[in-house]
Formats: sequence, C-alpha cells, structure tokens
Amino acid sequence: MDRAQKQESIESLKSVFADAGAVVVTHYMGLTVAEMTDLRLRLRKEGAAIKVVKNTLALKALDGKLGDKGEKLFTGPVAIAYGPDAVSAAKIAVQFAKENDKLKLVGGVLDQTNVLDEAGVRALATLPSLDELRGKLIGLIQAPATKIAGVLQAPAGQLARVFNAYATKDAA
Repeated sequence: MDRAQKQESIESLKSVFADAGAVVVTHYMGLTVAEMTDLRLRLRKEGAAIKVVKNTLALKALDGKLGDKGEKLFTGPVAIAYGPDAVSAAKIAVQFAKENDKLKLVGGVLDQTNVLDEAGVRALATLPSLDELRGKLIGLIQAPATKIAGVLQAPAGQLARVFNAYATKDAA
C-alpha cells in the first residue's frame, strides 16, 4: 500500500468505527475461504459486515481513543465485524465462533470509546436486536387495542345471535 491508499483505508475505518454501534474484533487464523464466505453471508443477511484490517491502520483510525486496552485488541491476524446496531454483528460472530473454533473472539469496541473483552461481546450477543425490540414494543402497544376491540364487539355479536335466534324461531 502506498501512502494515499493507507490514508484512504484509515478514513474508511474511521467511518466504520463511527457508524457502527459495536465493532467485534476477532482472530480469523485457520479459517478457509469457504468458512469466511459463510460468515460474510450470515453477517450480510443481518445488515452487518466483516473486514480484515491491518492493526496499525485500525489503531490510527481510532486515534488512541481506546488506550492500552484497545491497543491489545489489535494484535495478530484481525478481522472486525460491524453492523448498524450494537447487537447484530456480535450475535452472528458469537454464533459462528461456537460452530467453528478457528474464529476467536478477542473483544470489541462499543461507541468508539468503550472496550469490551470476550465476555462483554458474548453478553452483548445475548441482548435482543433492535428489530426484536421494535417487534416486542409494537406487540405490547397493539395488545390492549385488540383486547378493547374484542370486548366492544362481543355485545354486538351476542345481540346479533339473539336476533337470529328470534328470527329462526318465528320462521319455524
């Protein structure tokens, strides 16, 4: 890489760290191309991505915001998984690491300032995603309205059945 390409890569990484809710740092040594492609596809389904990064460029992109703990994350062959929300990339990475022991979770970066260890990433993966939370919230909001509609319709339905019973009785 020449200097211009490195600067472009640093700017790209800065935007990744700024836009991602959380960045999961992994070691990918030993993964085959097929396994890495499988991981990429799983992440892409959730709107997330994975990128192999040079450690020095990632540290320059972070501008020393993470301190010594953050610098320790970026050693060895590092790939970062990131997504628009804080949970999606962590969930997929943790699930893939359970299935494939070659992918090692090192830690993570939350909101460009908080460093997570492996346990922190695993805890983050257990949280519900933004879409799941939205679904639960909509379900909670709709449940009372559905119950009210059912209660209001019940007397009218009973009244209609009574009228129908009288009509069939008179016809007979």
